[in-house]
Amino acid sequence: MKKLFLIIMILFSLIIPASAEKNEILPAEKGIVENIEYIDMENFEGSDQNQIKQDVTVKILTGKFKGSTIELDNMLTGNPAYDIMLSKGDRVILHLEPKVEFIQDITDVDFFISDIERVHATYIFTGIFFLMLIVIGRKKGILSFVSIIATVALIFFALTPMILQEVSPILASLIVCVLATIITIYLVGGFNYKSTSAILGSIVSVGFAAALSILSIKLATLTGFAGEETMFLYTARPDLDFTGILSASIMLAALGAVMDTAVSIASTINEIFLTNTDLTIKDLFKSGMNVGRDIIGTMSNTLILVYLGSSLPLVLLSNNIDLNKFFNLNQVATEITSALIGSIAILACVPITAIISAYLIKTKHTEEFEI
Repeated sequence: MKKLFLIIMILFSLIIPASAEKNEILPAEKGIVENIEYIDMENFEGSDQNQIKQDVTVKILTGKFKGSTIELDNMLTGNPAYDIMLSKGDRVILHLEPKVEFIQDITDVDFFISDIERVHATYIFTGIFFLMLIVIGRKKGILSFVSIIATVALIFFALTPMILQEVSPILASLIVCVLATIITIYLVGGFNYKSTSAILGSIVSVGFAAALSILSIKLATLTGFAGEETMFLYTARPDLDFTGILSASIMLAALGAVMDTAVSIASTINEIFLTNTDLTIKDLFKSGMNVGRDIIGTMSNTLILVYLGSSLPLVLLSNNIDLNKFFNLNQVATEITSALIGSIAILACVPITAIISAYLIKTKHTEEFEI
């Protein structure tokens, strides 16, 4: 019965986007660079700076035109943020744009070099991660693997389509957070009141983070445009709620740390109760709070470091700009606020999970239950 419940939950999480309208994605193919010739472009298009053009010969490796060879231009402007420096043997991603409605042959398509293929490195490190997860975690590692797949599937195949279909990002994120929490904690912790306590503590804390994110957006007048990728999204979909998307991102970022805190506290209270079943709800709550106080320092610090690490260029920028101006930049204020809200959610999670765990574990005696 329990396994059936989990299967239903996972299927439900994947059925959510089934009704979403599918937008056609521009096709992309893989290719390999067979030859490169360099051409110096003086005063390209009226620019005062000389530019270099790479005449690139690419062999298409996938798709309808597999095996065909094409000649492409690759401009080098000297800006490392935008240049794609190619070498012979590099594998590249090709963007295709049809010239006509019905494609008959390769001449009906324009090809552009989108980027270097990097996904092979991602596959390697993903394999190392999951191998270590299973070898070290064993059964728990396998269950964690399943929960990670379910969470990623929820974000890509439930949250993303709902937001793109103009469902409230905050509501969509809450739904995904609830489903991800239930699937993850019940899978790893089992069906018992210890897990239920952790789930309830996590959900309430993330809901609290959602409320704080909405408040912070109004008080700090945050726009939701905190990065270049947001501007790209606005260019493609100006109709989306970008402040709502900011709230959703804050909730998702806090969820992992909140779940970790909730499970730690619930598991500790459960073990303490099993050691001494005479302890009262008050005693269990105090024990949970003592453990929670130890968790708070490191967990909040972890969340702050995650945001600082991802925003290191911004931190370095602070040396070249007036600090008053720096801390009032939209991107800086957004990052600081996100980190603080996540930390506040962790702080709130401690007493919330402690009281829920103390009550449920004491009154229900941690017995397994059927769904």
